[in-house]
Amino acid sequence: MTENHNSLTLMPAQIDTFRQPVVFMREDCHVCQSEGFGTHARIEIEVADKKIIATLNVVTGGEWLPPETAALSDAAWEALAVKTGDVGRVSHPEPPASTSAIRTKVYGGRLDEAACRTIISDTIQRRLSDLDLAAFVTSCAGDRMDEAETIALTLAMRDAGAQIDWGKGPVLDKHCVGGLPGNRTTPIVVAIVAAAGHLIPKTSSRAITSPAGTADTMEVMAPVALDQTAMRRVVGAVGGCIVWGGGLDLSPADDMLIRIERPLDFDSEGQMVASILSKKAAAGSSHVLIDMPIGPTAKVRTEAAAKALVDRLQAVAAALGQTLSIHRSDGSSPVGRGIGPALEALDVLAVLRRSPEAPVDLRERALDVAGALLDLVEPNGRKRAWELLDGGRAEAKFMAICAAQGGFTEPGEAPKVQPVNADRAGRITAIDNRRIAKIAKLAGAPGRKTSGVLLHARLGDTVDIGQPLFEVHAETRGELDWALDYAASGESAFRVEDAP
Repeated sequence: MTENHNSLTLMPAQIDTFRQPVVFMREDCHVCQSEGFGTHARIEIEVADKKIIATLNVVTGGEWLPPETAALSDAAWEALAVKTGDVGRVSHPEPPASTSAIRTKVYGGRLDEAACRTIISDTIQRRLSDLDLAAFVTSCAGDRMDEAETIALTLAMRDAGAQIDWGKGPVLDKHCVGGLPGNRTTPIVVAIVAAAGHLIPKTSSRAITSPAGTADTMEVMAPVALDQTAMRRVVGAVGGCIVWGGGLDLSPADDMLIRIERPLDFDSEGQMVASILSKKAAAGSSHVLIDMPIGPTAKVRTEAAAKALVDRLQAVAAALGQTLSIHRSDGSSPVGRGIGPALEALDVLAVLRRSPEAPVDLRERALDVAGALLDLVEPNGRKRAWELLDGGRAEAKFMAICAAQGGFTEPGEAPKVQPVNADRAGRITAIDNRRIAKIAKLAGAPGRKTSGVLLHARLGDTVDIGQPLFEVHAETRGELDWALDYAASGESAFRVEDAP
């Protein structure tokens, strides 16, 4: 036993707990017994000049954890920067100051600026457990945050991490609200805007509840996990980038909240606005275009919901000093043919390369978004976007961006492909975005880069019995079968009705 009665020898558990620090201690551990620690207790661990707060998991048997030893999850081990055999002092942490503010919000109270800053500070310092964060996310779900709370939360999130200053001149950016499978316009838009000579340092997220995020799709073609120094080098060389924002410490609390939102599978309007605009502000963006698909199975389903979200976005952008434009778009069905990282990357490349097989809807949507973004800083934006795309300058710029980020790679293909055919003849009158996205996720997307769904039929098409509606692409037989079983259960993702 170590000299201090509250000290334990440390070892790596070699368990990935996805950014949540976890400590494993035996149930007969003298510290557990003397301090009354139980499963899910919050534990402070201090080594030299570093300390973390971790969640306790109690080991009830087995020989893998020696006596008088604590094992740390990957996240805890990396945060403390220790080596096997180091000794850590274990104690009860001070209760997080923000838990009372979260409790107030749970019971219908409001969050002022001080409360938001305390919650975000405790989140970043990992003083809040996953249960605390889940309570906070749930208490803000739907429309439970008002405009003032949203502004306060956005400012707190922006100020809690790094902020990039690009100097003089407009810095352009875009974001899609989401909920529309295959809507991968960002790489095309960035290439067009950078080719026009404007600065567009695009930071993107990985998938939260979708089969692919922009970072997932871009990573199929080029490295995206750049630090801020590398990002500045890329933007300085080619005028734009498409990188994963998770490695840049921009609004770091957002990534922690997203980790909680993902399994809950719901969004808060206020937290969504804070997430979007805090990262845009931290990235130094001055002119922002928000693409907002509206449709019965998109994230924004009605014009009334769109208006409420637009009002919230504009109010927060004004508080941040940003120039904001909203582009409403059709969210009734998926965009392009591919759904999943590699399949969406192939669509992007087809548009940039002006291939005859390029999805027309993805091309036109990208031109609309790029044109609307360019309109914020120059006249005739869409005409300019069209010239840059059709003249090949956008493709050249995209390849230059890929080269600057570490080199271009052609997307791969899944080894297992199986079509799903129409079981009746008629006209396709609806496509369920959420159901088709789930099929792609069950096939392995976005974790398995070549998995997903490839569409063969579109809204309004007329199909015959046995004609392929879509293909499921998978990297394993089990995931292929899982996706196909779901596709065959319940209502079809494609509604086919008698042709008029």
